[in-house]
Amino acid sequence: MARTRASDFEEKQQGLLMSAAAVFAEHGMEKASMAQVAAHSGVSKALLYHYYPSKDALIFAIIHTHLVELEASVSVAAQVSRPPEEQLRVLVGVVLEKYRGADDAHRVQLIGGAALAYEQRREIRAVERQIVGHFSDVLRRVHPELDRPDRPLLMPVTMTVFGVMNSVYLWFREEGPITRSDYAQVATTLILEGIKAVR
Repeated sequence: MARTRASDFEEKQQGLLMSAAAVFAEHGMEKASMAQVAAHSGVSKALLYHYYPSKDALIFAIIHTHLVELEASVSVAAQVSRPPEEQLRVLVGVVLEKYRGADDAHRVQLIGGAALAYEQRREIRAVERQIVGHFSDVLRRVHPELDRPDRPLLMPVTMTVFGVMNSVYLWFREEGPITRSDYAQVATTLILEGIKAVR
């Protein structure tokens, strides 16, 4: 008989993902073991394997869950009609806010994809493309010339925006001299002003 799902299954699952992300972020995908994850999570290896049958499955779950939650928040924000410059500020703010407390999962996303099977990577890329698409759409509205067929700069500029946002975990500190929302405004201003000079 199959085991029934506990009422707190999703809560336990989320806790395991956060704990596992911390272990992988500290030790790397290759060196970190399921035993280390179990010990860090305060659960038995048997329970960990009940939730995630392999290390690959666990890495995939960390990355996929992180991205799906991010895409859902960005999608909601993108559905509200705003002038494009304001929309970009909102989207950058949403992403940086979703990164709050998610540094470990974000690091696993950036370095863990190579450890996954082709189908897992394909599923993750599909979510990433959705997120990128929201930003490309608003950047096209901000500066339509970026999407000229003879000089297609929309994707390079879009990925530059993600470079700005994705590097935050390397240096940003919540107790530092600038707040997360302040930095979102600073970063967006740099992007918007820089776009004006792109030809």
